[in-house]
Amino acid sequence: MPNTRTSPAPAEGGHGYRLALQQLTDSALPTGAFAHSLGFETYIHRGLVHDEATFGTWLHAFVAQQLTYSDALAMRFLYDGAELAELDAYLSAQLLPRQLREASTKMGGRLIEIGTEVFPSAELDAYRTLVGEGRAAGHQPLAFAVVAHSLGVPFEEALAAYLFATVTSLTQNAVRAIPLGQNAGQRVLRAAHDAVAAAVGQVRHLGWDDFGAVSPGLEISQMRHERQRARMFMS
Repeated sequence: MPNTRTSPAPAEGGHGYRLALQQLTDSALPTGAFAHSLGFETYIHRGLVHDEATFGTWLHAFVAQQLTYSDALAMRFLYDGAELAELDAYLSAQLLPRQLREASTKMGGRLIEIGTEVFPSAELDAYRTLVGEGRAAGHQPLAFAVVAHSLGVPFEEALAAYLFATVTSLTQNAVRAIPLGQNAGQRVLRAAHDAVAAAVGQVRHLGWDDFGAVSPGLEISQMRHERQRARMFMS
């Protein structure tokens, strides 16, 4: 049955949606992001990512390509009023690597579940119903955008928060996998600020023809991960 509860009123003191947004992007949110490299483990296996500099290079490329032309653009289309089931289907179609599709829907499913309990809304109930009826897959960026939109988070603020949360989880995973030192991880995150800001600025100038225009090298690495002999991550 649809959740009929209403979201709590915005926090007092002028914080509005900002505390909710911090909760949604906290690394402690149990969506399973710690289990996914989204392809960089293949680069580690091939010796192409092996230290702070090489991981930083990969991360910038991932933000500029995969996140900008896939997740970020999907979020913008949702904020622009695109039909949710259709948008979900387009996102499934352009996520060519199977592991990446599964990662998106696994984390998206957890986010829908958490959001239904913590930040319930009619918009999220509608997406949950589509997923439950098999009319949508339930992708992470769309689940995040639905919750953020229902909380009244402006698009650019929601997008920047989502992108940086993704960058943070990937960096935390790289700290374990390469491995990197904790301070090195913080330097990588600081260097990624410009990449996130550039993605937020660029996505406003993209259209439907740009959706899914991801570097083949990234996609191939994500496909190869499935058959990698030894793996730490699910994707």
